[in-house]
Amino acid sequence: MLQVKSLRKALIPPSLLMDPSPANLQSTRLALHVNEDASSCSVYVASGCCVYNVVISMEDTMVTRGKESLLIPVPAQTIRASLVKRCPHRTEIQSIALADTQCDMGMILGTVDSFGHVIISRLDPSNEDVERLTFTTLPQDFGVGESSWAGICFCPSRWSTAAVARSFCKSIDIYDQDIHLQTLRTLWHPASICFLQSLSYEYENSSILAVAEGCQLTIWDLRTKHNGGCVERVSGSLGHPFYAVCSSSSGTVAIGGADRTVTIYDSRKWTALSRWVNCSKYEITGLAFSSFDPDHIYVQGVDYEVCCGKWQGNEKAFSFRGDSNWLGFSKCSKMDVLAGWCESGNIFVADVKGPID
Repeated sequence: MLQVKSLRKALIPPSLLMDPSPANLQSTRLALHVNEDASSCSVYVASGCCVYNVVISMEDTMVTRGKESLLIPVPAQTIRASLVKRCPHRTEIQSIALADTQCDMGMILGTVDSFGHVIISRLDPSNEDVERLTFTTLPQDFGVGESSWAGICFCPSRWSTAAVARSFCKSIDIYDQDIHLQTLRTLWHPASICFLQSLSYEYENSSILAVAEGCQLTIWDLRTKHNGGCVERVSGSLGHPFYAVCSSSSGTVAIGGADRTVTIYDSRKWTALSRWVNCSKYEITGLAFSSFDPDHIYVQGVDYEVCCGKWQGNEKAFSFRGDSNWLGFSKCSKMDVLAGWCESGNIFVADVKGPID
C-alpha cells in the first residue's frame, strides 16, 4: 500500500498573482517537475494569458493526520516565484504540459489557449528563464469561432510529437514541433487526451491516442486513415460525460467523469477490468496511475479533494484536500509527486513513497 511521505502547502505571492482566472471545469493548468536532487520541485501554473513558475522546497517533514485519517498539510518554503516570459498568449491559457526529455535538453513546456494557439518552449534545467528554442503553431482555422477548453499532451517516447484537443471544434490536431501532421475529427466534444504508454498493440505506443469525448472513450491510431483513424469506441453511461483519461505502463487505461466512477480497461481487448464506484464525492476531473504500482490510481474531484486507492479491490489508501476548488492538478510523470493549485493561491504538494510490506 502506498503511503504519503510529506504534504506541503505553499502560497503564490499575491504580488505576483492576485486573482487567478477561472478557466474551465478540467484542472489542466498545472505542470510539475521534480529537480534532480529531489530537494525542490518546480510548479508551473497558468492564469489568464501568463504562466508562472513557483519553486517549492521538498525537505522531509512529518505527516500529520486529522479526522477520518485526512492528511493535514504543513507550510513549505517558496524558494522562488516568477513569471515565465516565453508564453505570450492573447487569450486565456487552458492547458499546460511538460514533456519527458533528457536532462541536458532542459524542460519542454507546452501551452495552449482557448482558441488553440500553441506555444512550445525549451526551458533551462536550472529553472532560469533564458532564451532557448521556442516555436508556435496556429490552429487550422486560424482561431476563428468560439473559445473553449483546449488540451495538450506530449508523446512519452518522442517529445516533438504533441496532440492538441479543442472542445468546441470537436478536433484533435497532431504536430511534430511546429509542423501540422493531421487532424482527427471527434463525434463529441473532447475533454481529455493522453498517449498510451505501453505496447497495447503490436506497434509503437507513440501512435495510439486515448480521448475522452462526451460519454465515450475513443482510441485513435495515428498511422491509419481508416475510419478517420478511430480504431475503437467504448461507450459509458448515457448522460454522464467523461472528463479525465490516463494510461499506465502496464497497459491499462482509466477513465472517469460525471458518474463519479473510475473504470479501468485492458488496452488489448478493451474490456473493463474493474469499476471503482463513487470513489469521489463530486465529478472526476483528474486521473493518474501510480509510478510505483500501476494497481494504484490517484483520483481528483472537481471540488478540492484527492484520493488514492487500489482499483482492483476498490481499497482507499489515503486522501487529502485543498482549501478551495482546484484550478490545476498534475502528477510528475516518473515519480509519485502530486501538486494541486487552489483558488486561494495555495499550492499543495504531496510526496508519496512506494509500497510497504
